[in-house]
Amino acid sequence: MFGGVYSGKRVLITGHTGFKGSWLALWLKELGATVTGLALEPEAAPSHWEALGLGIDSHIVDIRDYPAVQRVFDATQPEIVFHLAAQSLVRRSYRNPLDTWSANVMGTACLLEACRNTPAVRAVVVVTTDKVYDNQEWPWGYRENDRLGGHDPYSASKAASELVADSYRKSFFSAASAPLLATARAGNVIGGGDWSEDRLIPDLVRAVNRSVNLEIRSPNATRPWQHVLDCLSGYLQLGQGLLQGNPDLATAWNFGPAASDNRTVAQILAMLTEHWPEVRWSLAANADLHEASQLYLDSAKAKQVLRWRPVWGLEGAVAATAAWYRAYAVGQIESRQQLADYFRAAQGAGVEWAKT
Repeated sequence: MFGGVYSGKRVLITGHTGFKGSWLALWLKELGATVTGLALEPEAAPSHWEALGLGIDSHIVDIRDYPAVQRVFDATQPEIVFHLAAQSLVRRSYRNPLDTWSANVMGTACLLEACRNTPAVRAVVVVTTDKVYDNQEWPWGYRENDRLGGHDPYSASKAASELVADSYRKSFFSAASAPLLATARAGNVIGGGDWSEDRLIPDLVRAVNRSVNLEIRSPNATRPWQHVLDCLSGYLQLGQGLLQGNPDLATAWNFGPAASDNRTVAQILAMLTEHWPEVRWSLAANADLHEASQLYLDSAKAKQVLRWRPVWGLEGAVAATAAWYRAYAVGQIESRQQLADYFRAAQGAGVEWAKT
């Protein structure tokens, strides 16, 4: 996979104890990379990271503690860095805006400063979100050169982290010997192993386990839904190009689903019930905090330049997600098997990164 570029490479992942970070650590280890993780202790219980038992070099460090971050870089000398550590929950950002701003803005600055001061680093992928755009509730997708913004502290802080990355790229990473730095924006990511608060699938799993209805705030809100492995394949393909020294890739990238996979929350719930009959939901009494009703990503750039595209799509994403949680309910962790299934599907689809 990915031209074998990750085999034997020293890779550092921030946020490896989280949902996407733990899947990325698993994939990179399967690719033969020497993986180092830097993150806080797993917040959610149960924890996908702990269930995987990967045995990588794991450092429990706050990304805002620059001296501690630099010590990890000095000790491990990573060649490529994937920065996923963040406060990633919209509703929590309303409750604790200062923590959100410091984690997402100063955390990114501390990470990039450590990259700047570590000669071994050749490539950096800073992961942000589809919510970095100044959302006008348009019925078409946002492109990478559209205006950044954000209503809630989470969205605005992630847009600000994009500006931090762009500043470092222009101020410190412009020399030929400097690392190549890109940012990656994905959609509403679903998949097994997510136990975060205030997210549709984890909240649904908890409701099913308690045999209660899940209260839904915005059933008609439309989001770009995608499986975690579809967005991670984009990050890894982007990282491949950066490691291979292509300076044209050191910019911002969308890795969203096909336009047909932009669906409402209610449609996603209906699809889940086909695989998971126990799912029950009802409309919440009120939705007291602002949340966007429409959000789309245009990933034409990634498709044309990187020749990246989703593999599973929404039907496959929903089926795999439901299967993972149903297996977990009887004591099975299907992450490695699903990764293998995903690779076989990618080969069958002839996607660029899976070609041999």
